[in-house]
Amino acid sequence: MKRVMIIGQPGSGKSWLARRMGEITHLPVVHIDHIHWAPAWIERSRAEKDRLCTEVHARPEWIFEGGHSSTWGERLARADTVIWLDLPLRRRLPRLLCRTLRHYGRTRPDMPQGCPERFDREFYRWVWRTRNSMRSRLNWFYGQIPEGKDRHRLRSRGEVAAYLRGLSEAVKRGNLGLPHR
Repeated sequence: MKRVMIIGQPGSGKSWLARRMGEITHLPVVHIDHIHWAPAWIERSRAEKDRLCTEVHARPEWIFEGGHSSTWGERLARADTVIWLDLPLRRRLPRLLCRTLRHYGRTRPDMPQGCPERFDREFYRWVWRTRNSMRSRLNWFYGQIPEGKDRHRLRSRGEVAAYLRGLSEAVKRGNLGLPHR
């Protein structure tokens, strides 16, 4: 395990999982929101996002969470592990609301400085509108993962917790090609 791709819909826990996996494996964590947004909630151009993603993909090690699906093919080609957090909307919406309330007016750890958390109705509308189409797209993508890549589709908090326990044990035993730390 040297390059991990984490995908999922908003509120599924991608950022949290990436941080936790980074703590366990000591692999560097990259949040897509640092690529998508510049300070003051300024969205970067598609070309700039593509370039920044390509720079990350070229690194020898990473845990890369999030979207920008135009670069997923390249990311998948470099990744040795893919994790899809496939949680239902009824679990994700309360998480999104809690996240907004918990960090309101402050910058979350997975966001660039100068992007304080805010209540964005359009974002919540987008989450609702794309709940089925995005899940279908993720399902299609997950089916395209070639043999030989380690892949995990986690559908509940319990499955995520079990995965992290197994990861911790594997790292302790040295079963992931990572040094004992």
